[in-house]
Amino acid sequence: SDMQAACGLAQLKKADTFIAARKTNFKFLYEALSDLKDVITLPTATEHADPSWFGFPITVKRSAPISRFELINILDSKKIGTRLLFAGNLTRQPSMERQKYRIADKLDVTDTIMYDTFWVGVHPALSEDMLSFVSEVMREALLR
Repeated sequence: SDMQAACGLAQLKKADTFIAARKTNFKFLYEALSDLKDVITLPTATEHADPSWFGFPITVKRSAPISRFELINILDSKKIGTRLLFAGNLTRQPSMERQKYRIADKLDVTDTIMYDTFWVGVHPALSEDMLSFVSEVMREALLR
């Protein structure tokens, strides 16, 4: 609608600021959690890419002292929002039960995403104090 178009155009004027803030927030979380690479897998950009991150995906390794489910519950108890990383292995979704499809190879990575990966936000409105709180809660939970 015209109203939605007007809102969209107004938001485009803020795009550069939003993108810069998302990149800053991503970098903050990456640096704050980088020493936990033995228990979580952190996101990395594809070579030659310069993404404006939508969120900060984290994969909890099987060697971690807690599972993704437990970590998400801890974050939720502290009012830190999380989201699962979309569908993961689509062949395991109920909608695929009666579908005909071919699997060309193992789907280990998609299973990992489905069972062990989630993300936290890097929204431009998040402050450094908020991101510090997120990283501190995660560190405390993962360094038990």
